[in-house]
Amino acid sequence: MARMLTLEQLKKKSDKRLIGLHPVFELVLEKLIERCYARGVWVLITQGLRTYAEQDALYAQGRTKPGQVVTKAQGGYSNHNFGFAADFALLLRDGRTVSWDTLRDDDKDSLPDWSEVVEEAKKLGLEWGGDWGSFKDMPHLQMVFGITTAQFRAGKRPTQTQLNAVLARLNKLNMEDEEMTAEEKAAFKALQNTVQKQADRIKVLESATKLSKVPAWAEQACINAKGAGVLDMANDGSYDFYRLITLLDRSGLFKKGGIA
Repeated sequence: MARMLTLEQLKKKSDKRLIGLHPVFELVLEKLIERCYARGVWVLITQGLRTYAEQDALYAQGRTKPGQVVTKAQGGYSNHNFGFAADFALLLRDGRTVSWDTLRDDDKDSLPDWSEVVEEAKKLGLEWGGDWGSFKDMPHLQMVFGITTAQFRAGKRPTQTQLNAVLARLNKLNMEDEEMTAEEKAAFKALQNTVQKQADRIKVLESATKLSKVPAWAEQACINAKGAGVLDMANDGSYDFYRLITLLDRSGLFKKGGIA
């Protein structure tokens, strides 16, 4: 049975995968979880820091070990090895099942949840592996400040100026988000969805009520009604209107002499 997780409950599910990441990058990922939650999307961080040995074991998958190839990088050649990359997935509404379905739309807003995560990630300055040309890594997010893995291996790290720029972006977003709590935003999003559904329903009903042209079965009746001086024009009437005109015509009301 589906149950609503609070933001704190959702964030705790990613805690272990955030250990060892650079503190600023960790803050960005926490903000990503918060902003996606406010949109009705539950994000789970599934991979964070990897040791060189863990990276080598993953690289062996699909090569010297069973499984599908999931990485092109050996130990020391992945940004996961330096605490500036993470992988994510969607957490389903049962609070347990993890999904990598990029077309899934659990919040029913006609946008794939995966795309909403990517959109929020880019607002936070994250790079998405799905944009890569040669090897698309759909769950991958990173923030590397233009530093290559070779430079990371040599000990290079982001400057304080670069880190401060990220913190300034987060602070600005925090000020914007403080207008409503995450729970309030989630409730507001649900209300928006309800209102949109009602608006769509009204539009359908209006379309069904107002016909764009005279139905073929009512054409002669409308002609007779116009000839009798009852109608000036017959377009844009409703189904019930045309049905009434047809019944009156069949009763002889529009025949010559039928209208007093």
